Amino acid sequence: MTVHPLVHEIADAYLTLVDAAAPGLVEGLYVVGSTALGDFHPARSNIDFVAVSADPVTAAQLAGLERAHARLAARYPRPAFDGPYLTWHELAGPPAQAAPGPQVFGGTVRHRVRIDRTPVLWHTLARHGVTLCGPRAQELMIDTGPGELAVWTAGSLEEYWRPWRRRSARLASRPGLALLNGAGPVHGVLGVSRAHYTLATGRIASKRGAGEYARAVFDERWHRIVDECLRIRDGGRRRSLYPNPFTRRADALAFMDMAIESAQRLSVGRLPLGE
Repeated sequence: MTVHPLVHEIADAYLTLVDAAAPGLVEGLYVVGSTALGDFHPARSNIDFVAVSADPVTAAQLAGLERAHARLAARYPRPAFDGPYLTWHELAGPPAQAAPGPQVFGGTVRHRVRIDRTPVLWHTLARHGVTLCGPRAQELMIDTGPGELAVWTAGSLEEYWRPWRRRSARLASRPGLALLNGAGPVHGVLGVSRAHYTLATGRIASKRGAGEYARAVFDERWHRIVDECLRIRDGGRRRSLYPNPFTRRADALAFMDMAIESAQRLSVGRLPLGE
């Protein structure tokens, strides 16, 4: 897959910095997320990476990583170069067994994080990962059991999306107010659609891909809010389909209710026995 030249530019700068700061640490570098799924927008997307090493990062190497990522962020404030440091051994096993480790957010290295050690990352890397350094992503030993992906996705609906939707229903809250601008509807409508797509197909979709899927499988009454979110995702250059942001907010909330319930029904047939 061809990726945006800016991705290669930032990745090359990173490899130079990290090789100087922690020689020999990074044996494989891959991009995942929107970049790998064909939905990268330089002005709005992050570059999601996975850096792989033979052994866990040591304290001395961690200090080097902090210097390297700080310098990279100073040179390239946007897009952010975010992702985890993993070992080949961790990728070959279930994500739940991967130990907490270094994770980069906006140029800052957090030391012991689990947030990206999920079946979604494992599946995205195995199926869509773009290789920038090291063995080809599609040739790696990566644990991609479909049952784990379904369990994790169903769990995200209960543990993240339902609570987020409940908070969003309160106008006098941060997510509630966010639904009045473009970011909130895009996050909720396309995020829930991605979970639905994964439970229905066993695959991973970009935000745009999830919106196109939602438009194809849900009733025509939902086309307006999906099209609006895709418009915003593409940069919002065309006129809004909602002159009134409160109407858009109401449709986004109703869509999330419908899609979450539909996804939960799907999950009943996707989860392994005993889950």
